[in-house]
Amino acid sequence: MEGSWGGVLAVLVILAGLTAPGSSYEIIEGPQNVTVLNGSEARFNCTVTHGWKLIMWSLKGVVELSITSQQPIITNDRFTSVSYNRSDRFISEMIIHDVQPGDSGLVQCSLQNSNVLGSAFLTVQVMGTLDIPSNSLVVTQGEPCNVTCYALGWTPLPDISWELEVPVSNSSYYSVPEPGDLMSALSILALTPLGNGTLTCVAELKNLQVSKSLTVNLTVVQPLPDSTGSSLPTWAIALLAVAFSLLLILITALIIVCCCCGVCRREKEESSYQNEIRKTANTKPNKTDPETRFKSGKENLGYSSDEARAAQIASLPPKSGEVSLQGQRSHIAPYQAHKTRQPSAANHPRVSFDTASPQKVRNATLV
Repeated sequence: MEGSWGGVLAVLVILAGLTAPGSSYEIIEGPQNVTVLNGSEARFNCTVTHGWKLIMWSLKGVVELSITSQQPIITNDRFTSVSYNRSDRFISEMIIHDVQPGDSGLVQCSLQNSNVLGSAFLTVQVMGTLDIPSNSLVVTQGEPCNVTCYALGWTPLPDISWELEVPVSNSSYYSVPEPGDLMSALSILALTPLGNGTLTCVAELKNLQVSKSLTVNLTVVQPLPDSTGSSLPTWAIALLAVAFSLLLILITALIIVCCCCGVCRREKEESSYQNEIRKTANTKPNKTDPETRFKSGKENLGYSSDEARAAQIASLPPKSGEVSLQGQRSHIAPYQAHKTRQPSAANHPRVSFDTASPQKVRNATLV
């Protein structure tokens, strides 16, 4: 509400100034171009001759501040004024507080009933942030490495440089805009470190002579003794991996084949053994009679039964000097039987015949 009343009052003052006599004074010196940082103050001066009635300040075509000989008329708290009265001139200063990127534009100073304008341009720059992916870097001594610094949200894009507090054999860097982002850029530092130290990325806005920096620590480690020339290229590692896989598959296939062959061989042996047993069981009853099949032990080829020996003796013809069968027994005198014993009879076997059972013959040997 107060702002609207202030605007109405400013219009009335302007109209009164335009109708007042003696208002055709001139601007001695108008404002100058100003470049400021986002969030800071911007100051513009307008110098006029004495006798002026009304001074008006506008930003991008909009009157933001009016100055009368009695007091300033403020319609926006971000716009204030300071006056300097000299013997031959009057200086009006407009101050814009907390400038924003949207404030960039044309600034004008004007007097009532005058066609002369003092113009200047306000430029607001934005200082963004810096980022390095790691705050502490560990690299190998004598090996090239890259460090990247990102400048994000800068208007305009800053100039990026590097400060090296580390011994190096060689170093270089370059900066390019971030693809797809008009307010960001990146800088890549390539170096070959020889010792420990610090690296500082510096982003500077040249027009304002302001800068921002970011420092990281660099730690150098000694290379491994066998690291040089011992590592295999990527294609060799891939080839070894493929060869090892194929060898593993081949070994697995051989194991499976051996197992299958062993099972088949065992089944064939068992089948042959069962067939042999079956064949033996079928042929054995034909070679042996039922009586001998149930007897145990081995056959004594030197044994002959009593019946067989008696039959053999009966079938032999009688010899001379031997006593015949039952018909001759009655004629033998008792003394003849006693005489037939010779002194040498003890060394020869004595044969006796049992007439009651002529089939049985017993042999006895006297010693």
